[in-house]
Amino acid sequence: MLYRNLIVILFVFAKFHSYQGCTIKKNKISLPCKEYDLNSPVRVKLSDQLAEISGISFYSRDSSIFAISDESGNLFKIFWDRKMKINKWKFDKSRDFEDVVNHDSSFYILESNGNIQTLNFSAKGDTIFKSKSVFPVSEGVDNEFESIYFDPESGQLVMICKDCEADKKKSVSAWNFDPQSGAYTPSPFSIDVHAIAQRIGDKDFKFKPSGATINPRTKEVWILASANQLLIVTDKKGTLKAVYTLNPVIFRQPEGIAFTPWGDLLISNEASDKYETSTLLIFKPQKRG
Repeated sequence: MLYRNLIVILFVFAKFHSYQGCTIKKNKISLPCKEYDLNSPVRVKLSDQLAEISGISFYSRDSSIFAISDESGNLFKIFWDRKMKINKWKFDKSRDFEDVVNHDSSFYILESNGNIQTLNFSAKGDTIFKSKSVFPVSEGVDNEFESIYFDPESGQLVMICKDCEADKKKSVSAWNFDPQSGAYTPSPFSIDVHAIAQRIGDKDFKFKPSGATINPRTKEVWILASANQLLIVTDKKGTLKAVYTLNPVIFRQPEGIAFTPWGDLLISNEASDKYETSTLLIFKPQKRG
């Protein structure tokens, strides 16, 4: 009888504290992620030169991954299925590089201050041509970005704020970047932080995105928040659809996120003092019943 009562208590506790997540985190018990088993990745160790990998982009032409490493000024091409062969190209001096997107033969690299560098290769693929777009900012205003993705419907690159002065704690805004004109405009994309805070039971919560991409199968936006140990899913406008907690043992410092065209989820972890090696985590879509 005592054992049965204990089971009932645990069940009620789980129902009361549950939300759409993927792991047990402190006192929060969450439901499993239906699309991917986020507790069972294929883990690939990366080389030391990618210890501070901060952004990734899948390259469909040869199934490789392009990446950047914070402050290195190098663009890396990772052949992760060929015994970790890595090519690299120097494009700048040390800066705070946060994310990379490949679109229409161009590579767009986001700096933390919102500036975007556009890289194009020569026909032989051995020379980089680059241009730089400067984010329009008022004097004395500090904004920080770590994530950028391409929205094929609007034809715009979307930069989600990590810490923008205008947002406070109520919302997370974004900016669009037009790859044709190089113009920045405020984006209609916006996340209601209160909706996330309600899911996780933390009224003082401040959401800090570290990577974002669009799921090609569902057209939803998947957003990493390394500092919050969260992965959230929204629609194209930023309306919250799911919140997934992340196991810190698996997701040590998740900064980069991408999808393959067939739906594999790719997440990159930076190395840390405790874990000396950066990693690439690969999650296969779960079969739908």
